[in-house]
Amino acid sequence: MNTHLHVTAWVLAIILFIAVVILNKSGKAKGAKIVQMILRLDYLLILYSGGTLLSYYFSGPQMGEAIFKALVGIWMIFAMEMISLKSGREEATKSWWIQLVIAFILTLILGFGRLGLGLLP
Repeated sequence: MNTHLHVTAWVLAIILFIAVVILNKSGKAKGAKIVQMILRLDYLLILYSGGTLLSYYFSGPQMGEAIFKALVGIWMIFAMEMISLKSGREEATKSWWIQLVIAFILTLILGFGRLGLGLLP
């Protein structure tokens, strides 16, 4: 159940993040601000469900990888937040986009490839 909640929360975060960036690029700052606040609430859900999943690994042999994945997940959230903020101010975001892609690939590889829970209930 926690895995499904976590995956649903980050899929929702990606959708909301894309909406924030599009709204910022189209000059709709008020709409972007509203969606960004909803996105921040979703970050809390991601952190809660990810922390719950992380606790399953504390007694197992993959604890180090799970902690690394959690740190990369926090890095990804930070990169998304910085892109959201900087795109609203029309500042350069290229380096943050690169970091986001790297963090996203790492979390997918660790979450679905290396760590054992995958999409188990």
